[in-house]
Amino acid sequence: MKKNPYAYIKAEILNITNETATIKTFTIRPQGEIGFRAGQFMDLTLPGIGEAPFTPSSNHDHKGTLDFTIMAAGRVTKLLHQAKPGDIVGLRGPYGSQYPLEKFKGKEVYIVGGGVGLAPLRALLYALFNDVNVYKKIILRYGARTPSDIVYKNEIDSWRDKAGHVDVAITCDVGDPSWKGNVGLVTTILKDEGLDMENAVTIVCGPPVMMKFATFKLLDLGFKDHNIYLSMEKNMSCGVGKCGHCRIGPYYACKDGPVFTYDKIKELPGIWD
Repeated sequence: MKKNPYAYIKAEILNITNETATIKTFTIRPQGEIGFRAGQFMDLTLPGIGEAPFTPSSNHDHKGTLDFTIMAAGRVTKLLHQAKPGDIVGLRGPYGSQYPLEKFKGKEVYIVGGGVGLAPLRALLYALFNDVNVYKKIILRYGARTPSDIVYKNEIDSWRDKAGHVDVAITCDVGDPSWKGNVGLVTTILKDEGLDMENAVTIVCGPPVMMKFATFKLLDLGFKDHNIYLSMEKNMSCGVGKCGHCRIGPYYACKDGPVFTYDKIKELPGIWD
């Protein structure tokens, strides 16, 4: 009998962390074995209500539990934000492509995130930290709307200077009296870091408009099209290439992505819409 591609396994919410006023991290424990690799996504179900796709934000080497960092933006996510520890949800997946960590070895890895787009990048960062010494350097540049919108505030300091390999800088579009860092869009902290562009890769994840202008800035800095990895997660739904909502030219983000190199999609219309 053919397996139902829409069947999910049950998972218990163990813990909920309030990251910002609109973003929470849910730690859940599936009742069956379900793993993923950084960059892949899963569909999370509220039984009897609906489902939505999310990229796990936890370390893919940690078994038993998964983290999902989710913004309350639509019907399912707003109801999910009302959940509490002990509640049961559903999971199916993983789907899509992973970040090609093997190709990153020995290279300088330049990571650019915006808003809740730091969630998939958190999974990537922890995957990199699992074997931090095989990468020449890891650089994170992150932008949030305001200081109160920064996610993972209690973790970011622990990411800095992992074995001398990690450099972190954060900017806010709008500051407040407590903010001592850079004020401006994330593109204002994307600068020539003296990287060897022939031996450097960059990964971008965030709102489409942020990804658009960050990509253009990275090109100006000298990154090669084929070394710019984009997380094109918009409009994903079914996860199995049936609904067509995530179509990007000839590709489906859920099956052919969501990780694409810029050279693969740059000529396609509406990629930033």
